[in-house]
Amino acid sequence: MKYIGAHVSTGQGVSRAPLNAHLIGARSFALFTRNPSRWTSKAISEVEADAFKINCELYGYTPDMILPHDSFLINLGSPDNEKLKKSREAFIDELKRCELLGLKMLNFHPGSHLGLISPDRCLDLISESLNRAFDETSGVKAVIENTAGQGSNLGYTFEQIARIISRVEDKSRVGVCIDTCHAYTSGYDFVDDYERTWKQFDDAVGMEYLCGMHLNDTIKVLGSKVDRHASIGAGNLSDKFWKRLMNDPRVDNMPLILETPDEEIWGSEINKLYAMIDEAG
Repeated sequence: MKYIGAHVSTGQGVSRAPLNAHLIGARSFALFTRNPSRWTSKAISEVEADAFKINCELYGYTPDMILPHDSFLINLGSPDNEKLKKSREAFIDELKRCELLGLKMLNFHPGSHLGLISPDRCLDLISESLNRAFDETSGVKAVIENTAGQGSNLGYTFEQIARIISRVEDKSRVGVCIDTCHAYTSGYDFVDDYERTWKQFDDAVGMEYLCGMHLNDTIKVLGSKVDRHASIGAGNLSDKFWKRLMNDPRVDNMPLILETPDEEIWGSEINKLYAMIDEAG
């Protein structure tokens, strides 16, 4: 079964997220558990955490269909020692927030070398950061999101993701989220080479690590390495691609999350994608 949802608002508290997802017909959802633009945030109260769990149960959302996203400030491969320390502390806090909410996964962007260290050194720092974070937390899987390769961001090739995973000590606590926009603009042609792209992922990383997807169309072209999301059907990813994805059993039973730019049409985008099931061309 496909579990399509969106990254919903927590403007009135994390306990509101399940309701916001339910209102757009989502079967899965993503959320921020803290302000994504600040290094520190107010702790989640036990009352709020309990309300979140109650609302998840009320609307039928299990932890394996919820994919929270970490702060945009975090860079687990930072070449700056102070920023690296702050990033590691913030990431551990994010994992502990997930623990409190009863969640099992945390999605994150790998990191950026900022042109100050080698890409390989940056990737190894990311792995080291994960190992340190796992030593201080339990039960939550860190899910690496592929990037578009914009600027000095890493994680835009499957081989880079594989290198991070190879140096993680507890591989049961690491997974991957494939963003369709990022994959396409980083150079993976899901439109004309759909099966080959999945084979490249399986050969480099392994399908067993796939934990979820971000469903985003893209304004930018193949290999442009620019991250610009578009609404489904309003970019360079064809209906043929979306139909193939919606009928692909390899992405069953995992959160498939919209991060498209117009939240007012998320409900209709969800319906559009569900309507493509069994219409593969």
